[in-house]
Amino acid sequence: MKILATLARGSLIAYTGLFFAFIYIPLVLIAVYSFNANPINMMTWSGFTTEWYAQVLGFKTTISENALYLESTDQLLQAVWNSLRIAASTTAIATVLGTAIAIALYRFDFFGRRFYRVVMFMPMLMPDIVLGIALLIFFVNAGIGLGIGTIIIGQCTFLISYVFIVVSARLAGMDRTLENASADLGANEWTTFCKVVFPQLLPGIVGGALLAFIISMDDLVITYFIAGVDVTTLPMFIFAMLRRGIKPEINAIAVMMLTFSFIVASLGLYLRSRQK
Repeated sequence: MKILATLARGSLIAYTGLFFAFIYIPLVLIAVYSFNANPINMMTWSGFTTEWYAQVLGFKTTISENALYLESTDQLLQAVWNSLRIAASTTAIATVLGTAIAIALYRFDFFGRRFYRVVMFMPMLMPDIVLGIALLIFFVNAGIGLGIGTIIIGQCTFLISYVFIVVSARLAGMDRTLENASADLGANEWTTFCKVVFPQLLPGIVGGALLAFIISMDDLVITYFIAGVDVTTLPMFIFAMLRRGIKPEINAIAVMMLTFSFIVASLGLYLRSRQK
């Protein structure tokens, strides 16, 4: 029995190692080759350089004659700015609406409550390409011009669901006896919400908001259908670059996006730990 237990434990460790290797080795390779000086074949190591990052940020480089550089750094910066504006707007809207819906469905009993709960899961279960086509058809038939506004509306349709799920999970773990105690001490509903409910709910709200922000920044499929011709986000910019071949700058941009996502996720974990 001890031998079988040892073998089972060893197999579990091996499978776990393979699982994490499968996920993280590609990310490590992207980070390593973002410093590769070879401008043509990124799989052939030709020395260490940081000039791809300098090129992405708009600085002059010493190997510009031999490199496949970005056609316009201004276009990249505009794409980053568009992504940040859209992510900030959709996060604010989705956080408010998702939190309000979660509270309403958890606190109140009304006709169609279960139906509304199922509806909130539908945007997450629907394939992105189907949702993107449906939104495009809706905006065209409604006569709404495609642009940043339609991207914000389109992303909110599914980001609200993510915030709703995170906040609902937080509500399910809250102690309602504290609310009853607050009411017994004479506090009205608004005071109870501000002093008792909201502080307990805040970690879930922060977690849902950060999740919505990251998903908005990374969204490509749905945004591609409803962006129109005059708006380009960062994922769309990278996708357009990939269609012309894998350039070394793409690795640098990918590492920057990973770093940004890691910082946002770390900030969310820190804020959640501070709220406990």
